[in-house]
Amino acid sequence: MRSNRSIRSRRSERSSRSRCVRSNVSNDERFEPLERFERFERFVVAAVLFTVAATVSAQQPRQQPPADGVQVAVPRGNASDERRDADEQARIAAERAKLASRAIPHAADGHVVIGQTAREKGVWLPGPVIPNPLGFKDVPYQPWAKALADDRRTHQLEPHARCKPSGVARQFFTPYGVEFVELRELQRAYIFDIGGPHTYRTIYLDGRSHPAKLERTFYGHSVGHWEGDTLVVDTVGFNEDFWMDRGMLPHTSQLHTIERFTRTAFDTLRYEVTIDDPGAYSAPFSGRMDLKWEDGTELFEYVCQEENYAPTLMVGQGTKVDRSSLIVP
Repeated sequence: MRSNRSIRSRRSERSSRSRCVRSNVSNDERFEPLERFERFERFVVAAVLFTVAATVSAQQPRQQPPADGVQVAVPRGNASDERRDADEQARIAAERAKLASRAIPHAADGHVVIGQTAREKGVWLPGPVIPNPLGFKDVPYQPWAKALADDRRTHQLEPHARCKPSGVARQFFTPYGVEFVELRELQRAYIFDIGGPHTYRTIYLDGRSHPAKLERTFYGHSVGHWEGDTLVVDTVGFNEDFWMDRGMLPHTSQLHTIERFTRTAFDTLRYEVTIDDPGAYSAPFSGRMDLKWEDGTELFEYVCQEENYAPTLMVGQGTKVDRSSLIVP
């Protein structure tokens, strides 16, 4: 019995010493294995992220310094492609020069023809439409109009992208161009939009004046007359539900425009416009641009709503302003 009690006593003593040793271990030492694991885990994550970033970077096309007018990061192709492109550009330039050398068409009475004839079909296309195709300088904005113009250029929530008709210069900025039709027997001219809302504008050439009471519309009320070979068009009665350009020029219902259309060559139609809107600007101002003839093209069917090709301009992504409404123009 003494022997068993002695054994139990020694075991108890060893257990006590063991507890004493464990109680003297510091917290840092106790959690050191956990910290080592966390450091290892962070190292593994960093290594994986570095590997992924390196892989993605290797897959991206390397930007080359600009040379010979080629844009950065645009592949130039091989020598055969470059020769073919150069030949195509030369062919287009030769066709354009040949087109420009043709005589400007005239009607039987000697009057210049702006649009198509029985033999010559085509439409008028714009050149570059941003940022300032009409070459306006020192636009005399009122403060609110300048602020609105800046906001439009930022958000680009344009009514034209929602298939709204757009008067004044904006009518000529669509990529598919416009077609002019003058009906002498009716003393009227029409301008047909091919792209966008696919609408038309009427110009009265019978000497009438603007009516005293107008229903304000997207294109306004236009009356015109000829000054030599230039068609001069006076327009009032605009509503405020459209942009008259790509966002640079806000307007009010007081807008009054004078437009001049002159066919300076077979393939060139000079467009000049004077803007007079005392509600938005402190003085009238003018600009001009050239439209180019696309030979052989005629008015074709175009459905603006089809497929909603400009959804980010219709509703947008909501990153800067609330674009959730499908109704507000």
